[in-house]
Amino acid sequence: MKKNVICLLCCISVILIVVASGCITPPKENATSLKKGTSGVGGNPLSPATTPTPIYVEEVTPFVSIMPTSEPHTVLTSAPAPQDIYCRIYSTMNTYSYNKTAVAFDLKYPPMYINYTVKPSNVTYKDIVDYKITGQGEQEITVDKYSPLSWFEVTVRSKSTPDKIYLQDGFGEAKGYNLYLNRTLKIVNRDDMQIEFYGNNITATASVWVKPEGNFNDTSQFNMTTDCAYFAANPRDVYVIATPTTTATPTYRPQSG
Repeated sequence: MKKNVICLLCCISVILIVVASGCITPPKENATSLKKGTSGVGGNPLSPATTPTPIYVEEVTPFVSIMPTSEPHTVLTSAPAPQDIYCRIYSTMNTYSYNKTAVAFDLKYPPMYINYTVKPSNVTYKDIVDYKITGQGEQEITVDKYSPLSWFEVTVRSKSTPDKIYLQDGFGEAKGYNLYLNRTLKIVNRDDMQIEFYGNNITATASVWVKPEGNFNDTSQFNMTTDCAYFAANPRDVYVIATPTTTATPTYRPQSG
């Protein structure tokens, strides 16, 4: 009986010790270190959850979604400057048969433009074409194309030094040139120029254009309405006044019968 009482007292004592240990209040310094916003080790603060708005922006209320509207856009263009005007100082129309004409002009203020339009001669001849692939056999056709003897050449050289050629170009395969019927050539050198027109089996119209300002002391001699025109502010090396027309493809007409 005595032993049972002693065991009971020991059990009660153990229970009281366990209960007492669960009610111990932690030290104040540890409780402080676990406050919200701090780490549990060393007391270093954590990064804030949000960043405050910088002072150089302003928070505003967003607009309600609306359908966008477009305003008409007007492109403003400035009027051409008077110094950009070119005037025709020479024009000629001639039928060439190995003949040449020439004019001279002291170009003080380039560029100078030479525009020409040519009307070459055509040749028509018959040829035989074999249509073995299509099973039609040989057929006689008529070919109509520009004459290989039809050509036109523009030469711009120094009047004082004839061997100094600034430009030489024109129309015709016989001279190794292209087959454009209308072109404008550009001369950018400053010199006393001699301009020569030369050709064969062809009719050509040519004109020479320069800026009055810088080349003439008196510009009142020009009719600004009929003899002058504005070129582009930054024209290409070949500025076309009229629409160029390339050589037409030769026509082939099968002979009937």
